[in-house]
Amino acid sequence: MPELVTIPISFFEAVFEFEKTNVEIWDTRALIAQAVLDALQGWGANIDDFEPLTTGKISAQGLVVRLPLKHVVLFFGPAYCRFSRDHDWSLAKETFEIFNAAGAAYRKISASAFCRTRTSIGLHLQPMTVPFTSLLSPFVADQMKSLEEAPLRTMAVVAKWENRKVTLDGSGSLANGLFVKLERDFEGTATLEQVGEQLRSDEEQVFDMLGVKEDA
Repeated sequence: MPELVTIPISFFEAVFEFEKTNVEIWDTRALIAQAVLDALQGWGANIDDFEPLTTGKISAQGLVVRLPLKHVVLFFGPAYCRFSRDHDWSLAKETFEIFNAAGAAYRKISASAFCRTRTSIGLHLQPMTVPFTSLLSPFVADQMKSLEEAPLRTMAVVAKWENRKVTLDGSGSLANGLFVKLERDFEGTATLEQVGEQLRSDEEQVFDMLGVKEDA
């Protein structure tokens, strides 16, 4: 039987990189803000939740848009867009609708095209009956465990491929918590729906590997 876990903390983030950095968009900042505001009206967008960023590296400057009622934060800059929200598969359809609407409005004004999408899901899992170390222990090499007779207090495993990365670690936010981070890159032509299908499959695969299941 899988170990039942709760997931008190989670997030989803997608970074859409542009084919070409476009610093000329600063001349149309007001047009971008208006276009995004109009596109997000159905989700409670308010101009007072728009914040210009004018410090730091040029690539990190831009426009931050928050939808407080939806726990959504969006960033629009000259080199990329970044969208983040609490991770909940039951809200995936709405999440993709918000991101698609905002992204389309931004691209129309900035004439930018995506070349790559970098995604990540972060999950803080809390086992209901066992210590989190018992879930991580099978993935730590015996040679490492043998360095000390005392039991390991915590551990971490990172596996990276060309377009994918999986991190398993102790949670820094939960007592007896396990942190799982799933990262995957996609071609810029991939739709958010395609991205979502792959990420859900990734999550299910890692949960099966860990032997855990979310408590309904």
